[in-house]
Order: sequence, then C-alpha cells, then structure tokens
Amino acid sequence: MMASIGEFDPLNTRVPATKIEVTVSSFSIFYLFHTSPLSLCLPVVVLYVQAVGTKEWREFGRTEVIDNTRNPDFVRKFVLDFFFEEKQNLRFDLGSFASSLCKDFFQCQLLQSPPTFEVPNEKIPCLIWQDIATMQLCANKLDKKDFFGKSDPFLVFYRSNEDGTFTICHKTEVIKNTLNPVWQSFTIPVRALCNGDYDRTVKVDVYDWDRDGSHDFIGEFTTSYRELSRGQNQFNVYEVLNPKKKGKKKKYINSGTVTLLSFKVESEYTFPTSLHYMSPYQMNAYAMALKAVGEIIQDYDSDKLFPAYGFGAKLPPDGKISHAFPLNGDGEHPNCVGIEGVLEAYFQSLRTVQLYGPTNFAPVINKVANCASEITDGSQYFVLLMITDGVISDMVQTKEAVVNAASLPMSVIIVGVGPAEFDAMEELDGDEVRVSSRGRLAERDIVQFVPFRDYIDRSGNQVLSMARLAKDVLAEIPDQLLSFMKSRGIEPRPSMSSSPLHRHI
Repeated sequence: MMASIGEFDPLNTRVPATKIEVTVSSFSIFYLFHTSPLSLCLPVVVLYVQAVGTKEWREFGRTEVIDNTRNPDFVRKFVLDFFFEEKQNLRFDLGSFASSLCKDFFQCQLLQSPPTFEVPNEKIPCLIWQDIATMQLCANKLDKKDFFGKSDPFLVFYRSNEDGTFTICHKTEVIKNTLNPVWQSFTIPVRALCNGDYDRTVKVDVYDWDRDGSHDFIGEFTTSYRELSRGQNQFNVYEVLNPKKKGKKKKYINSGTVTLLSFKVESEYTFPTSLHYMSPYQMNAYAMALKAVGEIIQDYDSDKLFPAYGFGAKLPPDGKISHAFPLNGDGEHPNCVGIEGVLEAYFQSLRTVQLYGPTNFAPVINKVANCASEITDGSQYFVLLMITDGVISDMVQTKEAVVNAASLPMSVIIVGVGPAEFDAMEELDGDEVRVSSRGRLAERDIVQFVPFRDYIDRSGNQVLSMARLAKDVLAEIPDQLLSFMKSRGIEPRPSMSSSPLHRHI
C-alpha cells in the first residue's frame, strides 16, 4: 500500500481493480469522548494500512481536526486502491488532538463480502461503495450533416484533468437520421465523471456518426457535476456551439440545444465481482484479451471493419435471449471501426443488455462459417476470436460446428478468462486429439485455446500480459492458413488491394 497520500511507493507495483472512498462518520467514534470535557474534544482519525505479507503498519492519511464536538462528521475522505483478490487490513486510530493522539483503535478488512469491525460494546458495518450517476439527455434542432438524410447524432463526455487536458469517460449510442434525438439513459461512476471535484468542467461533444469512422463535429458545450445534479431545469438546457461556425458567421446562434431530461445519484454497495466489471481505472480481462489479439491481427485487414458479436444475453426491449447479437446493436451493419470500435461497442452493450445463460458457442461459429463458405478461393481467411469464462452449454453442437468449419478458410481462437476450469475448452483445442462429431474428424485443427490467467504478469503489468497472450494465441494462425491453402491447391499470388486475412470477433 501507499506510505502516504500522493507519495510513490516503489514496493507497490500492483494494479488496483478500482478505487474506494472510506468515510469516517460520527457514530464510529462517539464513545471515545463521552466522558471528556467538551473543550478538550478535538477528535481526529488516523488511517494505517498493513503492508502485504508483513505485520508492518504504515500511516496512509488522517482526517482534519474538528473543534469542540463529541459527534464529529469528518469532511476529509480516504481514497484507497481496492484489490478484490487480496485481504487488505486497515487500522483506524482514534483520539483527541489535545490529548494523547491514539487513545484507542479499531481494525477492519476490505473483503469480498461486507465485513464488520469491532469497537468496545458494539459492531459497526464497513461498507465498500461508490456513487453512480444515472442521466438521460435529448437534443433539439441539431445541424444537418448528411447529404441524403439528416444526422446520426451521438454524445461524447470528457472529464477535465488537472493539467487542462480532457479524458473521455462516456459515449452515448447513435440515434439514426434525426435532428431531435432522445438518447437512452446511462450510468457512470461519479468519480469517473468528475474525479471527486463537483465543480470540475465536464465537456460534451456532439457528433454526426459516419460509417467510415470520420464522424462530423456538430458542436460542444460544457457543464459540471454540480450543475447536472440539479436535474431537469431551465439551467440544464445547453447551447451546442461550433467554434468554427461562430467565428465565420456573424448571424450564427448555435448548432442546436441539448437538454438534461433526468439525473439521479445512487450509492452502489457492491464489489467488482463480475469479469465484465467496468472499472474507470483499468481494463477488465475481456477488454485486455480483445485489445491484445485485435491490435496485432487488425493490421492484416485493409478496411479494418470488424463485425463483433456477443453471446448469452437478454436484449432490449423485450428481453429476448440471443446467442449471436451484434455488440453495436445494429443487426444490418454489425461492423465496428478498428479494435477501438469493437471495445467501444462492447462497453456500450454492457449497459444495455442483461447477461444471461445458457452460453452457446455454436451460433457464433456457424455465423462466421457461413461467411467463410462464400469465399473459398484463398482471397480471404477468417479468424474468429471468442472470449469466454469457460461455461459452455452446447458442446455437442459446438463440436459439430468446429468440424464443419475445419473445411473452410477460418480459424477459431478461444481465450478463457476468470478462475473457472477449462476442461471443455481444452477438448475443443485439437492439439492432442482431433475434434470429432458424429463419427467425422475435423479436416484440420483450427481451434487454439489459452487461459488468460496463465499470462497475467505478477507485477500487474498489463502491457506485458497482453503481449504474452497475443504471442501465443496467434502462433498457430500462419500454419492453419497454410494448411487450408495447401489442401485446396491454392498457390501464392501477387499482392492485391484487399488483404487475404479477414476477421470476426
């Protein structure tokens, strides 16, 4: 843990799962001062953390001193890194600044379930929480950007940093062909929006979506968490301004308006137990696997447009279960622009779908196989990347899908995330025993499986973990491609404008 707030600790190289904020409130320390004269009650709390694997306690920080009260409410918070997989011991020393500082102390742990800590004659719950903001916005009379239609607007939210730069923290979905969009409500951690500073500038850009990724800038406006928290009122109607138009046109008023329809904040007493948990501070395992493999393999595709699908979820608005739904929500155009586009679609889908079993692999494999069956002349090769927690519900159908796909120009990469046993995944990887179905052996070994946990760097270095993963999962692709070409008697040909390698994710 850290020696003190803001101080670098070279012994601490772990990557935190998320941040938590610990508040010490009056009920926790009232008993210390109930016998002291009021004039001597100058309460203060000092937080110590225990170094991992040792008995050493280090001071992390302390609250402010509050004058003359037996029932203090401290303003200063303790913001700590939370590691889900570790037991983290905390010690709170309580005392009066005017007398001996540490008259007593209590201890607690940051654990997977809400624990308690003990003080004389009472137990006090120790809760992990974060504030979650939910908001919905709409726009009116936005600029028309499309030649044959109106606009396809979406919003991009940016949090301002101490150095004056901006960091993206949220994107809304795209609303097609309208100048008066109403976006779906979305949730975002308050800390991700303003980093605890309620008056910090939040910048919002308004764009017109284009299929090729060159989105047209409509305009921008600024607000703050404090302004947004007032909810729907006359002050939360924002003019969308385009600086270039404002500088060129004397009669320019605005490029439309954006209105806050609703805003609420709730305290979320949960732990990041899901493998899909979206921390504002680091990528989850799914995103790391996508980025590690995708950033290398995407360079073999000329247009970098990748269809991306999810499997095992209930979809809005009626809760229909799907085992092959487009992550971007567009059934006719499931392509995402680059791996960043795939990640964006993945994060957005987590806000709109409900994860739900059973988890069937066969539908996605068959979907890609159908595409591969249309192009067997060697001009394209398909690579399907599947990321899963290892819970497979349709092994018989999946084996049949793999056997059928083995005669097509495609490979399947499966990355297992989480602590599950991956016996079923190992069975699909035909390195030892070729996959078979109904007495038919797969023509080629096209499945490569790796458990992501084997590649996690112990020091918490995500870049190193991703590099190791990409190296191993892509190692077999060249041989698998060559085996298909040789089996069909396809000879190398001069380079063409289109790449021979295509990919579905």
